[in-house]
Amino acid sequence: MPRILGLDFGTKRVGAAVSDPRRMIATPLEVHERTDQAQDARHYKHLVSEHEVDRIVIGLPLHTGGREGTSASKARTFGTWLANLTGLPVIYHDERYTSSEAEDALIAIGMKRHKRKGYRDMLAAQILLQNYLDAGCPETELPAAPLADPIEEES
Repeated sequence: MPRILGLDFGTKRVGAAVSDPRRMIATPLEVHERTDQAQDARHYKHLVSEHEVDRIVIGLPLHTGGREGTSASKARTFGTWLANLTGLPVIYHDERYTSSEAEDALIAIGMKRHKRKGYRDMLAAQILLQNYLDAGCPETELPAAPLADPIEEES
């Protein structure tokens, strides 16, 4: 069974994770330093071929209220480019707080600040992809919802 590639998009670096063939477990894969479109294209064509990917999930950075901003627009532009490049379906999945979760996990294991930068994007991609797998691998984008406000929950 083909795998799913999860990407934590950034303008300088893109973290990647890949699912197992049964689509139950996400594994961190790499952090790709973006260079130019031609080199990035070669890299991603090779990546989807090497890992037998049939779907790509890109993290959609939403505001807490569920709105999309400039970063989400850039992620969608990257996703459209990647879909055209690879011919694969691209699904966007809410990535709110994945980078924070990744950073917290790296701090918890005692990783020094200068080493965390490279691993954070890869781990954020793993968290994003695992969330997507746990949601049942929806083939369409789920509607964005505001996150619960802890103050409102107490009322």
